[in-house]
Amino acid sequence: MQDLQRRSKGWDMDGSKIRNMEEFASVSGISRPTVSKYFNDPNSVRQSTRERIEAAIEKYDYRPNIFAMNQNRQLTKNVGIVVPYLADPFFAEIARNLERRCIDAGFSPILFSSHGVPDYETDILEGLRSLKPAGVLLAPLGRVSNRLKIEEFCAAVPTVLFDSNLQGIGEAFVGSDNFSFVAQTVDYLMRTGEAPCFFEMRTPANPNANKRRLAYIEIMEKAGAEPRIVKVEGNDWNFEEIGRQGTLRVLEAEGFPGDTILCSNDRLAIGLLSACYEKGLRIGREEGCDLRVASMDDHPFSRFTCPSLTTAAHDYDAVANKTFNTLIELIEAGGRFNKRTETLYSARLVMRSSA
Repeated sequence: MQDLQRRSKGWDMDGSKIRNMEEFASVSGISRPTVSKYFNDPNSVRQSTRERIEAAIEKYDYRPNIFAMNQNRQLTKNVGIVVPYLADPFFAEIARNLERRCIDAGFSPILFSSHGVPDYETDILEGLRSLKPAGVLLAPLGRVSNRLKIEEFCAAVPTVLFDSNLQGIGEAFVGSDNFSFVAQTVDYLMRTGEAPCFFEMRTPANPNANKRRLAYIEIMEKAGAEPRIVKVEGNDWNFEEIGRQGTLRVLEAEGFPGDTILCSNDRLAIGLLSACYEKGLRIGREEGCDLRVASMDDHPFSRFTCPSLTTAAHDYDAVANKTFNTLIELIEAGGRFNKRTETLYSARLVMRSSA
């Protein structure tokens, strides 16, 4: 009788009151996005899933926060997704994952690329604000972003940042641990050969590039090795051509300091591989190769380069899942968390033929 009374008031079997949809999803064994989709439109989920949810509702006598849901009804079902450069396959892959999750949960994703231009990033956010989206998933340009404008936007619209963190802005950040990318690649290269030099753009557009350089310097110094950084000219998002042209200039001058190169990202590495091919240099870890090349990101095409590129991989699925689920929690919470959260995912070393 006591258990029945508890359940009739929305308590779970442990005697704890079910406070929100997240907890209801947990005790019912159904994914959080599916539960949200059901409460927005019961007919939007399969009949078997609907029956499971309704059985759990009956069992726990759970009812969602009607006030919070009515607040959200004042918004559209749109979710904005903003990335720095959609032509970059990394951002295209993340955006594809996020779009799919929005659609599966009954939202309508609207995808924007700021094309690496801070003013355009600001214009996109102003346009999104007028659309009254349910929430926004934002990968900002980083150091070149108009911080004040983004801060104002995040104060008005439920926003989760991903990939590039602007400290203190947005209700949450989800991204990759850049230090782990560098640590894993440097450790592998030093265990299997000589310490790598670091190949990067002099004025990098990628918001994570500076963190990777600093991590490389720290790791090399701790290992008692001299950091050697090779900077090439270029300040836009045409990374492959910047890598190619920069490598050609390096090879035509003094060459690389050593036979092992760690590139700041895979797109630069692809340009480097192209230049080495033009110059007749052999890349790889076999005897007789001229250079070893490794990189970071696991660009969707890096496995198809010649030779295939050794790299540190993002956990695309984990980042996309956490980013989207955090936004759903934020919308349910009325657009504000009690405390800003940050979640970082470590890289995974992928050993291929280039190193």
